[in-house]
This record gives sequence, structure tokens and C-alpha cells, in this order.
Amino acid sequence: MMPSMDMEKIVSLCKRRGFIYPGSEIYGGFANTYTFGPYGSELRKNIKDLWWKTFVQQRADVVGIDGGILLHPRAWEASGHVAGFNDAMVDCKQCKARHRADHLIEKALKIEAEGLTEADLTKLIEENKVKCPKCGVSNFTPARYFNLMFSTEISKTGDDSKVYLRPETAQAIFLEFKNVLDTTRVRVPFGIAQIGKAFRNEITPGNFIFRLIEFEQMEIEYFIRPATGSGQAEQWQQVFEDWLAQQHRWCELIGLKKEKVSEYEHPKEKLSHYSKRTVDIMYDFPFGRSELYGLAYRTDFDLSQHSEFSGKELAYRDPVTNEKFVPHVIEPTWGVDRSLLAVICDAYDEDEADGETRVVLRFVPAIAPIKVAVLPLMKKDGLPEMANTIFDQLKMKYRVEFDDGGSIGKRYRRQDEIGTPYCVTVDYESKDDSKVTVRERDSMKQERIEIKELEGWLSDHLSL
Repeated sequence: MMPSMDMEKIVSLCKRRGFIYPGSEIYGGFANTYTFGPYGSELRKNIKDLWWKTFVQQRADVVGIDGGILLHPRAWEASGHVAGFNDAMVDCKQCKARHRADHLIEKALKIEAEGLTEADLTKLIEENKVKCPKCGVSNFTPARYFNLMFSTEISKTGDDSKVYLRPETAQAIFLEFKNVLDTTRVRVPFGIAQIGKAFRNEITPGNFIFRLIEFEQMEIEYFIRPATGSGQAEQWQQVFEDWLAQQHRWCELIGLKKEKVSEYEHPKEKLSHYSKRTVDIMYDFPFGRSELYGLAYRTDFDLSQHSEFSGKELAYRDPVTNEKFVPHVIEPTWGVDRSLLAVICDAYDEDEADGETRVVLRFVPAIAPIKVAVLPLMKKDGLPEMANTIFDQLKMKYRVEFDDGGSIGKRYRRQDEIGTPYCVTVDYESKDDSKVTVRERDSMKQERIEIKELEGWLSDHLSL
């Protein structure tokens, strides 16, 4: 049973055990930026590696790319980000807190405020004396829209020196669609996958790493036939449902509890300009139910737009039927940082061990930062040397940690808190019977295993 908790426990554990540190902390911090520590970076890498293995390496219909963070500025005009990727903000004159104007109105007045003009937003806030959630005072600056993309300049002369840090990874995939077709043997239906950083100048980021200004996405653009044409048309509804099922299976693969995962279907009137259908995979975080992953049917919007703005044809010709068409796209997307937050929240547990409360992260072995800890019972009588030999053998296959500091009980507790599935203890009997004690994290049960059989035993148990 998941203990009653709030984000403070998660944030505290993440810093205390080296998962996530506040960004630039020695300078007093830098809002909504974080550093992933030794265990956090391992956990992130394991999530990304498992995703790549699952959706690229183990599929014959998906290939991967690694596109640039800086794309041609015209790409963002074609995608609609330059003209339409905007939020309206207001600042509280009392406490200086910044808020999204539409969110303030929707929460206080229970009315739809998205898409209203700056003047209308300002009027609604002033006439209804909407209060600041932080200080309770109703005294805001006028609402004003600004673009969520970070901009910079490249070292060239002229008026076109302004470029943007990408706010999503998808557009790099669309820009390389023709190159992938020309250099591989992919045939529709197929997908192009990418893992990479994206940047958004969010007005109200927060809830720890849930919403960041710098984040990482795992994304696939899956190209299918349009609903019309002489060839065998892909039924986008079925492809959409298949990918939705794949996203649910991924949630199970990384250990998320089924009862905490749900779906949210975007109503037609709130769909993005490029989408014909969007479903979010939701997760019950300690701060409430929020979006974890997304799935959208983007039709042929992106390829058609880039073809128009670039003047280059981005069509596909079927090698069997010779039919030519612009593919439609199903887009499943996963957030790396939200995945990490979800698995930590889901894995967090408290139980009792030796009369004390034990904090444990019950990660599935596939993503656990450390797979095995090797612990000599004492720092003498040859036990550390024997343990080091075992460590050197295991580290060639697993991410292993050697720990000889403190009592064996405290070392077990530390490994429980970072989610290590198994601890291998070398004791005095090991010198006589060539066996070690293997302790399992969740049940805390212990078993004597012959050293020569240890690697095979771990291989069987860590693959579960």
C-alpha cells in the first residue's frame, strides 16, 4: 500500500540520496532548473535505454535520428510556433509572482479563458477582483502575451540572425523525413524516433521536475497512409489505438501501478491546430492527476507545411503501387523527466524493518540505478579483498556499487533508499564455504549462493 505522502518527501529523498539537486544551488538556486545526480542520471539513462530498446531496436518499422536543437527559423514559422505558441501572463504587484492569466481566471471564475485577448483577460481579472494564489491580493499588471520559445542569435549579419531553441523534438523529424526515405529501406507505415532536449519559457513551471524550462522528450512520428487513395489505406483509428496500448504497456514495463494510470481524451474544441485526436496518459502524482504522456493524430499538417514553406516536395511514392501521397502522422510522445518523477513516486514506499521505519524505492530491476551492491561484512580479515574480487567480476555486466562504510544494517537501508534490488554480503563463512549472502530488497529475504553461481543467479533474477 502506498503511504500517504506529499512532494516534500520525494524532493527530500531525491536530494539526500543523489537523485536530483536544485540547479545552481551555491548561487542561491535558479528557478525551475535541476541537476540529475549520480543516481538520477543513471535512472534517466536506464529509462531512455529501455525506451530505445523497446521502440526502436526491437521494432522493424521504426528507425532513430538525433536532430539538432537549433533548426532553421523558417521551420518554426511553418509549424505555427512563431505565430501561435504564446501564453498570456500577469504579474502580482504585491508579491511579484508571475501567473498565467487564463489559469487564474479559469480557477477563480470557473469559465473558459483560453484564447481571449489581452484586454479581455485584464478586464475579467480586474472586474472580478481575482486574487493572487500566493499572497491573496488582487493587484495585477495588465495581461500580455509572449512567445514560449527561447530565442538567441547566430553570428551572421542581416535581419535573419534570430534563431530559437527547439520547443519540441518533433520538427527535426519532419525536416529529415525525405533524407530517411532516401537513405534507408523504410516503407509506409514506419516511424522515426528521437530522444532529445527541448526548451520552453514556461510562465508557471513547478511541481519539482514535472514542468521544466529545459526538459527531455522521447518521441516517435509514425507515418501512415492517408484515409483516401487507390492503395490500401491505413486505418488511422486502429493505428492510434495500437499506439495507445503500447503506451500503457510501457507504463507497466517501468513499474507504474495500473490504478494510478488513466486516460484523458481532449475535447474537439480544445484540440491543437494540427490534431484530429489527442489522448493524454495521466498519472496520479502526489500533487494530483496530471499528464504523463501524449498521443496525437497530426494528419498531414507538418509535412504539408514544411513542403509549402521550403518549396521541397515531402511526399512518399509507394514502390509497389506507384501511388504518391503525403503521409499522415500518429505521434506518441513520452517525457523523460516526467517518467523519472513518476517512477520515483510510484516506487516510494515505507515499511518496518527491525522495529524502525524503512524507506525503500521499489524500482523494477530494468531501470534501477544500481543493480547490485557488494558489501564486505567487516573491513578486515581479507573480507574487503574478497568482496572487491566479486565486485570486479560483476561490474563488467551490471552497474554495481561497493560499500564498506558503517554497520551492515545501515548499508542495507541506504541501498533500499536508492532502489538497489540485491545486496551481496561477504562474511566470515564466505572464506570457508565460498558462498555469499544475497539479500532481496523488497522482501528482505536472504539466501546463500555459491560465488561461482552468483553471476548466473543474478542474471536470472534481474531479468524478471
